[in-house]
Amino acid sequence: MRRALLVLAVLLSFCGGLQADTVRVALASNFAGPMREIARLFELESGHHVEMAVSSSGKIYAQISHGAPFDVFLSADQSKPAALVAKGLAVADSQFSYALGRLVLWSINPELIDNSPNILNSGNFRMLAIANPLLAPYGEAAVEVLQRLACYERLGSKMVKGENIAQTFQFVATGSADLGLVALSQLRDSGLSDVGSQWPVPAAMHSPIRQDAVLLKSAAEKPAAVALMRFIQSEQIRQLIVESGYLLAD
Repeated sequence: MRRALLVLAVLLSFCGGLQADTVRVALASNFAGPMREIARLFELESGHHVEMAVSSSGKIYAQISHGAPFDVFLSADQSKPAALVAKGLAVADSQFSYALGRLVLWSINPELIDNSPNILNSGNFRMLAIANPLLAPYGEAAVEVLQRLACYERLGSKMVKGENIAQTFQFVATGSADLGLVALSQLRDSGLSDVGSQWPVPAAMHSPIRQDAVLLKSAAEKPAAVALMRFIQSEQIRQLIVESGYLLAD
């Protein structure tokens, strides 16, 4: 995959010149913090400009399917990029996993969570926030965790579902929900990692949140978009992704 993108980038540099361009990136909300820094570094190095559109993976997929003019899609799962490839809307050989997402149970109340899932089993809280599992892969993973703990059905009346994982985080950060299953990356990006109480969810408790990127067909011959895809796979950016609260996919 990396070799294919490298070859494509070299060919495009000869064909299209090196003039500055704008790359339109649609990305899952959990990756907004790291992507802001990636965009800054990419712009400094390349001279290109990055425009970001942040939403749930499900909404972005629907927008692209209906012709939204994006160049690169950074999803929170593998299935939606693969579906775009199958539809002929994305470049088949461009898809790669850029991160593995991590969940954390978090509350701004420092006494609510005792570094374990005990509070979920007890149900001694008013409201639990999770991302909508129909729209957000982090929501799917949250449901798996709750099912694994045998409390999903029991807690149904106490759950509030965010449109995406960013809204889920806001429910908890503002106190609208007592606690929530949120993205570790967003907790770190918020500067609230040392606030409240938390339980890092073991990765074995849910299916891997394997987050894939794909180059959209309309940008197949756009040097700036191809260059950004390569940049995300560089060692510098892989290290940044780890520091942001993710695991690497390989």
